[in-house]
Amino acid sequence: MIKAIAIDDEPLPLEILEAYCSNVSFLKLEKTFTQTGEGKKYLQKHPIDLIFLDIHMPAISGIDFYKDIEQDMMVIFTTAHSEYAIEGFNLSAVDYLLKPYSQERFEVAVNKANEYYNFLNQKESREQKHIFIRAEYSLVKIATADIFFIEGLADYLKIHLQNGKTILTRMTMKTMLSKLSPKEFIRVHRSYIIPFKLITGVRNKIITLGSNQEIPIGASFEEGFFEAFKRE
Repeated sequence: MIKAIAIDDEPLPLEILEAYCSNVSFLKLEKTFTQTGEGKKYLQKHPIDLIFLDIHMPAISGIDFYKDIEQDMMVIFTTAHSEYAIEGFNLSAVDYLLKPYSQERFEVAVNKANEYYNFLNQKESREQKHIFIRAEYSLVKIATADIFFIEGLADYLKIHLQNGKTILTRMTMKTMLSKLSPKEFIRVHRSYIIPFKLITGVRNKIITLGSNQEIPIGASFEEGFFEAFKRE
């Protein structure tokens, strides 16, 4: 999970950015700031992987602000002025977003950040064999190989294990997906995440897991599932 903050002297761009971030599974926007001073104080106490930074701000430009940051972090500049892009790239920016930008353009930028983040953390991003979740007021270690399927229930997830046991945890589907390898697991419905290896059949938009567990394919997940299924 990439931890990020955003700084922009105008509230509206920050609201738009927050909405865009909420649709990206590997990105967590920790805080937003309209004042560079507050952003700098936060960075002095909290490690961050990525910063979304407006270039044209009254107190100090985003470019000068980034030059003064002591942390080593990725940056995506946001600006309404395209002439600032070259200087941004000279600072090894991952990308720059020219306002107003779409969700699609935003995702191009953050996917670049994600690829670079994974490159920098190759040792840590090897295939996950376990995940840790909070359940029953404690941290529970679960082997990903033991997961039968995951079911969404309002604000909770029910993790069904192959031995028949279930674990209930307060977590979103998006957060759970960020913990699992996309090579091993896929979301096929707003309420279901399944492992590829346990699929035994697909018929009439119904997936069979194991001997008889049936999981529906949601309309908005159908195309992505069948593309991934063909590659398996």
